[in-house]
Amino acid sequence: MLAVLNVLMLALNIYWWIIIASAILSWLYAFNIVNAGNQFVDSIGQFLYRATEPVFRRVRRVMPDLGGIDLSPLVVLLGIFFLQQVIYIYLYPAVQRAGI
Repeated sequence: MLAVLNVLMLALNIYWWIIIASAILSWLYAFNIVNAGNQFVDSIGQFLYRATEPVFRRVRRVMPDLGGIDLSPLVVLLGIFFLQQVIYIYLYPAVQRAGI
C-alpha cells in the first residue's frame, strides 16, 4: 500500500510541475518571447494544453469571472497541495499502523 501512495505522490508532483510549465509557457506566449510558429515550442505547448486544460476547465466553471485574470492554475496547485498533505498526514501513518 505504501508503494501505491508513493506512486500517487509522484504523479501529483509531476502534475504540479506540468502546471508550472504550462503557466510559464503561457506567459512566454503572451509577451511574445517564444516563437509560436516553432514546431518544437508548439508541440510542447500542445502537450501542456492537453494535459492541463481538462482540469482547468472544470475549475473555471465554478470560479467567478475575473476578467483577464485566470486563477485556475493556482486553484489546482492548492488542490494538489491539499491532497499531498492529506496523504502525508493521514494516509501514510494509517498504512504504517495497519502494516499493509
